[in-house]
Amino acid sequence: MTDGTNTGTGTGTDAGAAERAAARRMWHLLEPLHAVVYYAPEAYEEAAALGYGTAERWPAYFAWRAAPLGPAGAAETTAAFHSFSPDVVARYVPESWRIAAPAAVLAARTRAVTRTYAALLGPEAHAPGVAEAATLARRVAEAAVPAGPLSAANAALPWPVDPAAALWQAATVIREHRGDGHLAALRESGLDPVESLVSFAAIGAAPPEVFASRGWTPAAWEAARARLAARGLVDAAGLATEAGRELRAQVERRTDELAAAPWRVLSEDERERLAEALEPFWVAAIGSGLLPGVNTLGIGKV
Repeated sequence: MTDGTNTGTGTGTDAGAAERAAARRMWHLLEPLHAVVYYAPEAYEEAAALGYGTAERWPAYFAWRAAPLGPAGAAETTAAFHSFSPDVVARYVPESWRIAAPAAVLAARTRAVTRTYAALLGPEAHAPGVAEAATLARRVAEAAVPAGPLSAANAALPWPVDPAAALWQAATVIREHRGDGHLAALRESGLDPVESLVSFAAIGAAPPEVFASRGWTPAAWEAARARLAARGLVDAAGLATEAGRELRAQVERRTDELAAAPWRVLSEDERERLAEALEPFWVAAIGSGLLPGVNTLGIGKV
């Protein structure tokens, strides 16, 4: 990838590359802060208290992530999540809302976040740097014009009083804003949900088996691979061709461009202060061992 390698600001092109690089850097810092709640024991305890099964992470995952949408049905949730097969979504939605109402899930989600961060950071969860990080990240979140259903729904939620929970909510608004922009970039490139995963695996973002959690059948995966091959985007072995790599590079560039807009509300110095304040959270989340080493987002690969 060549995105963001030029951080100069002497020309409009260089300035655009710097903005894309900044947006991607902050995504890499914020994503573990958001994602850790889907794996934390404290979150599983809160989910179990609501009545969700915890033998696997998906009942709680769909509840936590979809709750801002309200009592959404399977079709609405499938469209918002994009990468999951309709069959997988239908397994959990709308059953999620028969177990607990979205409002109750949101309240439990905030408790789960607060408890998770307290467990990860101890007394540092209430350090002054957390409040500063929450304030700066909230400014970015409030500057993010909703790009789709998940960013809009999360942006409409009231802000938690606890700074750590407010930081998580800001991180969530920002990451869902990026995610909704990413879906727009995929659509612009003519990639449907399963083609998006196949083409991503084809550039080495993650092994194909990592994407099995999205629930697409082997037949659907192979059919998508055949469609990509017909477009000259993958070869006979399923690896990306030069054209396939360029298309995915375009998707990533477009994603970064769309994600960069709300970050303009902060000065470069403020972004650096936020990055420094986020570092203990990032280190704690990564060091916890809760997050998978290889992920479907391709962090560290693209």
